[in-house]
Amino acid sequence: MAKRIVIDPITRIEGHLRLEVEVQGGKVTDAYSSGTMVRGFEIILKGRDPRDAWAFCERACGVCTTVHALASVRTVEDALDIVVPPNAELIRNLMFCAQYMQDHVVHFYHLHALDWVDVVSALKADPAKTSEIARSISRWPKSSPNYFADVQKRLASFVQSGQLGIFANAYWGHPAFKLPPEVNLLGTAHYLEALEWQKEMVKVHTIFGGKNPHPNYLVGGVPCPINIDDSNALNSERLSYVKSILDEGKTFVEQVYIPDLLAIASFYKDWGAVGGGLSNYLVYGDLPTNGIRDPGKFKFPRGVILDRDLSKIHEVDGKNPQQIQEFVAHSWYEYAGGDAAGKHPWDGETKFNFTGPKPPYDQLSVEGKYSWLKTPRWNGKPMEVGPLARLLVAYAGGREDVKEVVDGALKKLNVPVTALFSTLGRTAARGLETLLIAQWAQEFYASLIANIKNGDSRTHNGEKWDPAAWPREARGVGLSEAPRGALAHWIVIKDGKIDNYQLVVPSTWNASPRDGAGQRSSYEAALLGTPVADPEQPLEILRTIHSFDPCIACAVHVYDEKGRSVARVTAL
Repeated sequence: MAKRIVIDPITRIEGHLRLEVEVQGGKVTDAYSSGTMVRGFEIILKGRDPRDAWAFCERACGVCTTVHALASVRTVEDALDIVVPPNAELIRNLMFCAQYMQDHVVHFYHLHALDWVDVVSALKADPAKTSEIARSISRWPKSSPNYFADVQKRLASFVQSGQLGIFANAYWGHPAFKLPPEVNLLGTAHYLEALEWQKEMVKVHTIFGGKNPHPNYLVGGVPCPINIDDSNALNSERLSYVKSILDEGKTFVEQVYIPDLLAIASFYKDWGAVGGGLSNYLVYGDLPTNGIRDPGKFKFPRGVILDRDLSKIHEVDGKNPQQIQEFVAHSWYEYAGGDAAGKHPWDGETKFNFTGPKPPYDQLSVEGKYSWLKTPRWNGKPMEVGPLARLLVAYAGGREDVKEVVDGALKKLNVPVTALFSTLGRTAARGLETLLIAQWAQEFYASLIANIKNGDSRTHNGEKWDPAAWPREARGVGLSEAPRGALAHWIVIKDGKIDNYQLVVPSTWNASPRDGAGQRSSYEAALLGTPVADPEQPLEILRTIHSFDPCIACAVHVYDEKGRSVARVTAL
């Protein structure tokens, strides 16, 4: 008989996610993913100036802030036919790369590593052996026996005080952990180092965008003027600082993140056959090298792979009303005319229809509506989005730089390319694209400096800034690739104001409930067949879910047992 496991909330993610999983015979036989918060940005934006939309959209998340602003300014630029200067595109690319490098490192060490690394086991490690392992896989200077002994002492002090602090409430000692104590100590040490390192990377956003999180953006370009001699502009000193941050980031990725990733993966190669889920992958593409209107020259190419067939890439058109649609058959929304048909985002609606249980409750009513996430589909098919999708589309497209990195990792692990279709492959893909991003950032920086030296300091196109020059009605779409996958914003502008605005974010694709035809989305599909050694400690379920790096969006409400709001927490 199947046992229903309820995990609520899922932790080490952004946002609010509930999973209900049926386990029988030690494996997951069914799964239901529920986003337990409502967003409503589409309602907030209606009637506002489209040039201000980015500032609202960026605050949909405290993690992926810059990519929402990027998608937003792109959708307005698309609607109004605005072409941004090359320098603005390069600066946006550099902010994009900095976001990826910081975000992916944080995910690996601080959100996902504790699914693979047993921190308490590190207390049994021999620091000298850990040092030997570290030096055998990397040139990273912090690798002496004394260094790892000091980390071990810090960890021991947490345990002896009875307070594990940031390492509390995990499933230490779980039989699914396979790393020897020395590798666990290595991972724990780098967990702590990454906490310090990651705060440096986002300084790129403060230099180009004024602050982080939520750096400033601007329709038509970027808000930072270039003048190498002006203390109030993007000058030579600040540009040099950006270079040093990118160099240090590249070093950390190459000498810490990637060696750790491959070392840990080598002990979990059986997870190359677990958590594959869907066989369809969607990528909007990003990092333009010849303008946003030439996706053929994106660093991340655009396309769809169906049925894991790497011999063919299908085209993606965000403006095609038949390609991209959102369904609400199992979502707490309703559409005029009924919930059976999907809607393209330009015609999308955000009208609430909450028919679910009020907290606390035992189980979701999964036969009806059970999530605040809508269910997007590409040509009626469910899609996985994210790092794995991006690498597969680029790999299938014959991108030599991507193939070199992917094939090199597969060779080191001695696994076939089919191992990518898995929880382990998803985790590895995130690291491998970070390695590529670190290299590409160097190219974008060099191009920016070359433009400046050639006398081009333009960072904004203000030709269509006046609403009087806009058409009475305009529609646009802004396609991007958030760290977690395909991100797009759609806008309808009428008489200079936003008439409709829809966001379809990566975790909407991955974490959404079933559609009306019963097709599962990524989370629900990937969990099928996942082994569960102990239903009371479902570590394996967390491994697969965390491999997607869930980001549900930001909202916190506290309710009493009758469903009444008793508190609202605001972060200042």
